[in-house]
Amino acid sequence: MFSAFANAVVPETAFSVLARAQDLERAGKDIIRLEIGDSPFKSSAPALAAGSRAILDDHCHYVSSKGIPELRLAAANYINKEYGTAINEVNVLVGNGAKIFQQLFCELFLNPNDGVLVFSPFFPTYEANIRRRGARMVTSSLRQDQGFRPNLSDVEEFIDTDLSPKAVFLNSPHNPTGGVATKKDIEDLCSLLRERSDIYLFSDEPYDQMAWRYPHTSPIMYHDMLERCVSVYTMSKSYSMSGWRVGFCISAPQIIEKLSLLSNTSFSCVSPFSQMGSVAALNEGSKERDERMQIFKDRVFTFAKLLDLIDGVECQAPDGAFYVFPNVKSICQRHSITSHGLATFVLEDADSDLGVACLGGESFGSDGFGFLRMSCAESAERLSVAAAFLEEAFYSTAKLKRFLLRHPQFSLGGPDSPIGAR
Repeated sequence: MFSAFANAVVPETAFSVLARAQDLERAGKDIIRLEIGDSPFKSSAPALAAGSRAILDDHCHYVSSKGIPELRLAAANYINKEYGTAINEVNVLVGNGAKIFQQLFCELFLNPNDGVLVFSPFFPTYEANIRRRGARMVTSSLRQDQGFRPNLSDVEEFIDTDLSPKAVFLNSPHNPTGGVATKKDIEDLCSLLRERSDIYLFSDEPYDQMAWRYPHTSPIMYHDMLERCVSVYTMSKSYSMSGWRVGFCISAPQIIEKLSLLSNTSFSCVSPFSQMGSVAALNEGSKERDERMQIFKDRVFTFAKLLDLIDGVECQAPDGAFYVFPNVKSICQRHSITSHGLATFVLEDADSDLGVACLGGESFGSDGFGFLRMSCAESAERLSVAAAFLEEAFYSTAKLKRFLLRHPQFSLGGPDSPIGAR
């Protein structure tokens, strides 16, 4: 009945776990919510005021598929201020969040059997959007002992040996690992891509304000990269506006024009009141944003330290983003359980009254086996409770055995066991 593509698509696990966590909460269970990449703060105060006014003034009708001029200008000014560029509104396209630009980029550049290099673990919708075009995803493994930074030798090998190399997907600061590409990493990547005029870069930068140890570097800061790069930003993370569904991409004018045509045929336009709120956030919300970023930094560093103290857990503080990505391989091996199974256990079965909602690393590809992704969107107090709860749960041997008897699909070596887990 359905297409082969549709039958192969799997949901973004964060939303599946979100739904299960909400079900358990409705049933009366206390759930510490670390599963979804959403801000715990209210939306940007200037956005709330401007968006409310816009609705009352009936800015609720169709606008340009490219985005309203005020937002395109505000976005260009934001990029110029943050990254020392000299772009203007012709370099900006507004979209429904950041995720839509994955699909538009793939529609613009990929043909069947083209190769796309993706650093793994990877944001799960990359694969679906690449496969939507009949292209091939080629992965480069990110390593914890290298800070989960991109391996440039893999990029070089991909360019030199793939039968039809067409694109590289870069996500920095990185979801789920928290790795951040250094300035030299970006410079070297740009140098490699300049050698081939037919290879394009998708630079996924939703967490650009969440680089904790050194400033975020965007590829569009470098010579000629606008002609071969689409850089993507969102109002969801830094401005706490995930439900407003506003993001924007930056590229050369001719690329923006083609992407605009594709956006016109897919989502028509972004709601004007959401765009007006975004203008206010970009123009007036930087002080509030920076204060909240410091809170996020404190939380991720403190939570990572607490998790690292647990026997059998290795958790380095992330260089960016608001997730921790603890290595729990030794615990998985001890109990012969996948990390997705371990995440399910601490949510549903470790305790009848309390649970922790998080994601098994396999949600981000097989390279994520043995890790858990946890958002730091809860309060510092709740994160402390979560760490203590997890320490006890990870060593609840009898409970884990009973859980695996009921759910053998989570056993290592079982039919659903991830690659590399056996």
